[in-house]
Amino acid sequence: MPRKAIVNYHVIADQRQAYHIDAGGVQGKIISPPHAVTEVNLYDVRAETSVSFSDDSIGFVTSASEVHSFEQDDEWHRVYDQELDTLLSRNLGAKEVVVFDHTVRVDDPNSNRKPARNVHSDYSPQGAKQRLIDVLGEKKAAVWEKGHYAFVNVWRPIQNPINSAPLGFVRPSTVAETDWLQIDLVYPDRKGHIMGLVANPDHEWVYQSRMTPNEVAIFNIYDNHGKPSIGHSALDLIEDPSLTIPRKSIESRTLIRY
Repeated sequence: MPRKAIVNYHVIADQRQAYHIDAGGVQGKIISPPHAVTEVNLYDVRAETSVSFSDDSIGFVTSASEVHSFEQDDEWHRVYDQELDTLLSRNLGAKEVVVFDHTVRVDDPNSNRKPARNVHSDYSPQGAKQRLIDVLGEKKAAVWEKGHYAFVNVWRPIQNPINSAPLGFVRPSTVAETDWLQIDLVYPDRKGHIMGLVANPDHEWVYQSRMTPNEVAIFNIYDNHGKPSIGHSALDLIEDPSLTIPRKSIESRTLIRY
């Protein structure tokens, strides 16, 4: 039997919508566009269903890390980036891996980076092409565009198993092209955009229950050969109400060349 979870879908509107990040110069303050709070059925890949990166743009694998503390200093980057290189080369057949961003999220009201509770994907096709240039530079980006490349995220719990706000995914085969909206991200010094997903009763939601720091989710954000980007969101769901362990996780953004 599927579980129930609450998600925040985006909504169709007459005007272009936006998130205002660090609004008014206050770090962590976000002004959000309207959301549609929706209850969805949720299938656990541990028991009720199965997914694969090749078929569903999301895969769950066991991959222990030597890094146990992801603090502000950069001492852990070298070790963890190499682990990600090995992970993506082994599991996806990546010939080259560029790790360009890490985000630690804590499900706490005082955190500057809380779990993202809106159903989205990180890049539009236009945004992905610009990000390719931002990361590699125009000359190298032009070379990569002639081949097969992708933006792939790797998500891992930190310190404890996930008890609340797990990361859920919408199986791409259940998403219609018209379900996607482009949403602006307005920062104090720049502007970007994401793809937001609107509600559709056909959507099939999956997750892996009680993920541990030795487990990761590998998911596709953009692929220039057409592999679908996967909609995802933190879920309003608590595994064990008797526990009060806040969700901590690290999401690593990578650019890979097949």
